[in-house]
Amino acid sequence: MASESDEALLQQVRCGDADAFERLFLRHYSQVYRVLYNLLGSREEAEDIAQETFLALLDRPPPANGAALIAWLCRVALNRGYNLLRGQRRARQHAERLAEPPEQIDPYGEALRAEDRARVRATIAELPERQGQLLLLRYAGLAYAEIAAVLDLAPGSVGTLLARAERAFLERYQRDYPAEARPGEQEG
Repeated sequence: MASESDEALLQQVRCGDADAFERLFLRHYSQVYRVLYNLLGSREEAEDIAQETFLALLDRPPPANGAALIAWLCRVALNRGYNLLRGQRRARQHAERLAEPPEQIDPYGEALRAEDRARVRATIAELPERQGQLLLLRYAGLAYAEIAAVLDLAPGSVGTLLARAERAFLERYQRDYPAEARPGEQEG
């Protein structure tokens, strides 16, 4: 049973099989969660959106068209994640017009790490959406073929597009934060 293909399990889900859904959930949850955590930066929000994504799978499974299930799940998760970010950005802009920014009470080390993560997320947000999605999916552990399926790209173009996205990210990061080391690097 553990070696059943996604498509076979998906067909069972379409027929109302809760055990098949559970196997798909256990098989793909961590990857969907990683994509969302890298996009949102919040465990709670990533868990919520991942659960919503799997509820969408249960309520409206994708049609049998041969596309990889992980690609469908990541596409749904990214759409929901970006919707959440847009809503948060609107709410934050509204709150900023009404109130002063809250004080940071985090310890120094955590504040530095949070600042670095925020810089990376801000830089990704400046990129064209497709480039940001490429980076998020790749660093969440998806293979090129899976990324191609999620973003509806030719599999052979993913490497080139990913290299361009990485260059664009580094150029913007270095432009916006010239005194900082590259993300993830330690200064010597």
